Amino acid sequence: MKTLDELKEFYTNELSADLQALDQKRQQVMRNVIMFVSFIGIVAVGGAGFIVSQGAPPMVFVFALIASAVIGALAFKFIGGGYKREFKWQIIGKIVKFLDPQLSYQPDGLIDKYTFKASNLFKHRIDRYKGEDLVRGQFGKTDIVFSELHAEYKSGSGKNQSWHTIFKGLFFIADFNKHFHGQTLVLPDSAEKLFGGFGKMLQGWNIGRPDLIKLEDPEFEREFVVYGNDQIEARYILSTSLMQRILDFKNKTARKIYLSFTGSRVYVAVPMTKNMFEPKYFSSVNDFEPIFDYYRDLTFATGIVDDLNLNTRIWTKQ
Repeated sequence: MKTLDELKEFYTNELSADLQALDQKRQQVMRNVIMFVSFIGIVAVGGAGFIVSQGAPPMVFVFALIASAVIGALAFKFIGGGYKREFKWQIIGKIVKFLDPQLSYQPDGLIDKYTFKASNLFKHRIDRYKGEDLVRGQFGKTDIVFSELHAEYKSGSGKNQSWHTIFKGLFFIADFNKHFHGQTLVLPDSAEKLFGGFGKMLQGWNIGRPDLIKLEDPEFEREFVVYGNDQIEARYILSTSLMQRILDFKNKTARKIYLSFTGSRVYVAVPMTKNMFEPKYFSSVNDFEPIFDYYRDLTFATGIVDDLNLNTRIWTKQ
């Protein structure tokens, strides 16, 4: 792990000039967006005023403002897209290499839907799937890959259609250096917390899941429910030390944590509302603080290797 002084030196020597140039582009992007949105707003309100003067109801102004806002949002996305891609390639890409030269970064890359579904962490049908910020490579002795993902399903149709999030956040995959014969799933235990004994019964029904695995760690079982199709292997994987590490990781993140041990890999899903590597638009990017935030988010993801002690080769892969 790099020190804060090393990060500051990297910022000064490697990033500052690029950030200064990008900040000028950011300002130009914002000027273009403001000019375009202002023009659209004037045209929309003027048109609405004319329509109202011909006898239409005043609600036309509301529709005009809504239309202006929608067009403005689309314009912002279109006009700012080039700046966003350039920022990520130049700045985030360099930060990734600064953290570890063995890692590579693709701003538009993502973990594919087949791999996401293969983890078996989320059972719902997926109707819309997107992601970005793919990082892959070797971290220490461990092969890793992660990206931000957003999986959704659709309900209703027409005017009643709505979208629902299945998962949004960081999806991380690492080599576990052991081939699993079965599949072991570690999921947040919300049923028992909400319903007590009845929740345990709900766990046992495990609709669409493998068998319920009961462990001998009351603290772990208060936070997680474990399913697997090999009882012995699940208990072998979830050693006392690994269960404690998962608990510590969960407490450190203060988020729900989902884990799947499948094939020879561990899948970790961490729900997040923020987009980790998005550039700023409304304030200067030529500042150390946002760079520190990007670096901290990156080390949060790669730190899962240390949190789960994946670089310690306690097994030999068959």
